[in-house]
Amino acid sequence: MIRYINEIDIKKKRLLIRVDFNVSLDDYGNIRDDSRIRAILPTVEYALDEESKIILLSHVGRPGGKIKKELSMAPIARRLKRLLKKEVKTTKDCIGKETEEAINAMQPGDVLLLENVRFHKEEEENDDTFAKKLANLCDVFINDAFATAHRAHASTVAVTRFVKDCGAGFLMKNELDYFARAMGDPIRPLVAIIGGAKVSSKLGAIENLIDKVDKIIIGGAMANTFLAGVECNVGKSKIEPEYLGIAKQILRSIRKKKVKIYLPVDCVVADRFDPKAETMVVPIQEIPDSWMVLDIGPATVTLYGEAIQNAKTIIWNGPMGAFEMDQFSRGTYAMVNHVVNTYALTIVGGGDTDAAIHRTGESSKFSYISTGGGAFLDLMEGKKLPAIVALDL
Repeated sequence: MIRYINEIDIKKKRLLIRVDFNVSLDDYGNIRDDSRIRAILPTVEYALDEESKIILLSHVGRPGGKIKKELSMAPIARRLKRLLKKEVKTTKDCIGKETEEAINAMQPGDVLLLENVRFHKEEEENDDTFAKKLANLCDVFINDAFATAHRAHASTVAVTRFVKDCGAGFLMKNELDYFARAMGDPIRPLVAIIGGAKVSSKLGAIENLIDKVDKIIIGGAMANTFLAGVECNVGKSKIEPEYLGIAKQILRSIRKKKVKIYLPVDCVVADRFDPKAETMVVPIQEIPDSWMVLDIGPATVTLYGEAIQNAKTIIWNGPMGAFEMDQFSRGTYAMVNHVVNTYALTIVGGGDTDAAIHRTGESSKFSYISTGGGAFLDLMEGKKLPAIVALDL
């Protein structure tokens, strides 16, 4: 059974919290979106009330075990200082003598952000020796990094073997609780909206959902593979030829289970993947041979809107089109409006979907927006997350 931070004695103790500050940075090191930083504030603020010595550990990007200045935690420390309205000190490494000295000098209520844990290759190797060094920095370990929970890394899994008191933070609790509400014993009808680029990356999720949902709505480039699987000409659209047979099989399975599935009936096509491309809206039966599908069309938006109107629980992963370009964003943005106007419990997972929702300014109207992409998808597939298993004593 997982213990949470409020069930563990952390009073004035050295508290190592694994967080996920893997935020998007621009070319000048500025943070584009700080929602992942804001998401762990309840855990940190609780620890501050308990006068813990708060040691935060995270990664940014994929440095591959090498020190890369552009992936330093310094910009995150500045933003965290502003959000907490208190001093946030930093270290040049996440282990070593200087780091230990900085921790020994901490007073109750101090906050210290360690340097990028992925500057050490041992982190992604789930190395025990490296994990012991991390464990020696603290009295209590708390994992509040849901977005990394599907990875067996030293700072999420191995470290739990060397710290007596381990638990999860409030963000982790929210993630697991909301997902359990959506998939464990949902209020029905339960509708799954699945989008994104590849059928291959969502295959496990779709197969797992067949036995759980009442309706499945398919969008994004992955819909092209389903359409091609039922012998619809999709022109030069992106498809996965090796999954055409599997797509057909999934459609048959869904119909056997009497689950309703919705595929696009019209689409926005372009002569090339370019912001300046010529575009038009066509029925799916009339996609020109040399054009590509890049968004769902207005009739599909209406169809999908009607399909979710009576939903009581909605789980959404993946955009409806290439929303990064304005002319292919309308389908995704329209679905955001449809979802927030239902009376359903609405749960969203996946970095692209999250980004699209934040662009619309409607994020506060969703019941819950997950911080995890891969971790959320693994839960949808019915997989056990290594970092959760490590805490489940």
